[in-house]
Amino acid sequence: AKSDTNISQMNKLFENYILVDVGANLTNRKYLRDLEPVISRAKDAGVQKIIVSSSSLKGSREALRLSRIYPGTLYASAGVHPHEAKSWVDDSLATLRDIASNCECVAIGACGLDYNKNFSPPDIQRLVFRQQVELACELRKPLCIHERDAHDDLIAILEEYKASLPPLILYSYTGSSVNAVNYLQLGGYLAITGFLTKDNSENGLRALLESGNIQLDRLLVQTDSPFMYPNARASKLPDHVKNALTERSLSFLQRYCTFQRNEPCSLPVIVEMVAALLGKSPEDIALATSFNALKVFGLS
Repeated sequence: AKSDTNISQMNKLFENYILVDVGANLTNRKYLRDLEPVISRAKDAGVQKIIVSSSSLKGSREALRLSRIYPGTLYASAGVHPHEAKSWVDDSLATLRDIASNCECVAIGACGLDYNKNFSPPDIQRLVFRQQVELACELRKPLCIHERDAHDDLIAILEEYKASLPPLILYSYTGSSVNAVNYLQLGGYLAITGFLTKDNSENGLRALLESGNIQLDRLLVQTDSPFMYPNARASKLPDHVKNALTERSLSFLQRYCTFQRNEPCSLPVIVEMVAALLGKSPEDIALATSFNALKVFGLS
């Protein structure tokens, strides 16, 4: 009977993709009561590792704490989001360096520029982003970037550090295909989320994937939980993409995820959407994006 159990476990493993979610906001209060089952469901769906993204110093500390409770599954990033840049004070950089220097912290971010909302003044955003770019260069840890309507300024800052930049991850990429090329030329990776179900612009992310102009070795997948719910029924989603979604992946999405609270177990649906748009098999996308994530973040 024991060998039967082993065989069924092996079969379960094989029917799963092996995936890495490169950004989930698991310190969000929406997970306060049931983080354990959320992580367990993610694993059942094939999501083996999750980078816990941060947007503040407090969130970065909390991400580090979670990475120690779930070693080998959760990893921390440490950073101050442009929305939070206004809270940056003189000793913020030293505090961030302390958190980010731990081995469980595998990236700096999310940080960047957001001129869409401008919750912090743009000049403060630029100052705070620049300091975090310098920290990532110093610690040689990848930089997870959030950018909205600020492409030119963000590229200008990155260009200043071009000689010593670590890998760049464009978190939850929502920009144009033209801007994507600029990030890719700086050694960037695009993290793709459920935003795919909202985007039908002529020169956006979906157009970039369908054009075939992006190399598989530059792609990562991300749920951005609890945000960016990948709505499999979205009217903007082409039929061939909807038809590519498997029953197994949809069952995780429909059973556990909502517009109010997305979860890492929705990642297989994103992988299948990306595969359909690229005209590749979901297994190929799973393999490539997981390999890229392990390499970029230095995970074993």
